Amino acid sequence: MLSLLSVSKVSLAELVCVYRFDQVITPISAKALIKAIETAENKGAKYLVIELDTPGGLLEPTRSIVKKMLQSKVPIVVYVYPPGARAGSAGIFLVYAANIAVMAPGTHLGASHPVALFGKENKVMLKKVINDTLAWGKNLAELRHRNFNFLKQAVLKSKSITEKQALKLKVINFIASSLSEVYKKLKVKSPQVYVIKDSIRTKVLEVLTNPNLVYFLLLLGMLGIYLELAHPGAILPGVIGAISLILAWTGMSIIPVNYGGIALILLSALLFFLEVKIMSYGLLTIGAVISLILGSMMLFEGNPPALQVSKGFVFSIAVLFSLAFAGIGYLVIKTLKKRPISGKEALIEKVGRVVEEISPEKPGKVFVEGEIWIAESEESIKPGQKVRVKSSEGLKLKVEPLVEERSS
Repeated sequence: MLSLLSVSKVSLAELVCVYRFDQVITPISAKALIKAIETAENKGAKYLVIELDTPGGLLEPTRSIVKKMLQSKVPIVVYVYPPGARAGSAGIFLVYAANIAVMAPGTHLGASHPVALFGKENKVMLKKVINDTLAWGKNLAELRHRNFNFLKQAVLKSKSITEKQALKLKVINFIASSLSEVYKKLKVKSPQVYVIKDSIRTKVLEVLTNPNLVYFLLLLGMLGIYLELAHPGAILPGVIGAISLILAWTGMSIIPVNYGGIALILLSALLFFLEVKIMSYGLLTIGAVISLILGSMMLFEGNPPALQVSKGFVFSIAVLFSLAFAGIGYLVIKTLKKRPISGKEALIEKVGRVVEEISPEKPGKVFVEGEIWIAESEESIKPGQKVRVKSSEGLKLKVEPLVEERSS
């Protein structure tokens, strides 16, 4: 174990690796932090300083990080920084696992409430998980000589403390306003600082762990596919929709999701589409909106708060996309109902004149809109009589005599 008292005098030039961790704790961010520890080990660093600012996250990835921290060959300094930063929820365990824990002025840690850590579990299972977590936390506190009582209060009663309280309770080793002050406290006089940065792939995946973004991409993808189906050949909406759905699915493979929520959201898309095909007088649209809102609320239900979609965002986006779906559906229905202005379909209800006698047994010819068409009728119609086009089949028109022609 490393303590401040055991830090010996060091050479004038020592390597210190610095890694900035300001993400929610997920499998992706956990792998990135573990890789940072391995990088510091490979470089033979004197210390690895983790600048921490996290609202917390998932417990299992946190356990993976802590396990690697305890096995690290390089002493790890967890520095809650900058001012205003926090080590909330599961983040408190990173502080307790550090060889040296430091906080900047104006920072705080704690509030590891069971729901924030584990989501909504049944009471029996939740009690088992809490007991297991407290036992794990007690081991960390004893190993690093930190105050276990505070950790217990943070888990059971959502207690939070400031940096001054943390120092008084012996949760951290000292308070520092900057990295330079941290190096000074560690007696590293001329540090060679190496900043560890995430790869582009990791940064992209970390962005996709934002539940608000994943939710937006899911709805945007559905809207794009809906537009492509409603207007075949548009191409661009379909391409954007497909890309958005793939990105959303990537995010949902990282963040735990409720499959019932996904099913309801997909059902809403189906109902919106069916509204175009079936005259339901708005019933399908109402069902689609209800399904969309319920599915949106359930999508990330049970996750820690940092991995849930904001309720205000859910309602605003759900309403916005519902209006978009409904508006597009209305335009499609309006277009389908509009009378054609070209082709043989445009001849329906047009009036023409017979140029070759028509009988039920034998088709004749009619002159309609400047063209001669083959026509058939259920009645006999003599040349010169006016007719109205009822329908068309292939290249033939079905006609009937005008009312005044019948009466004459």
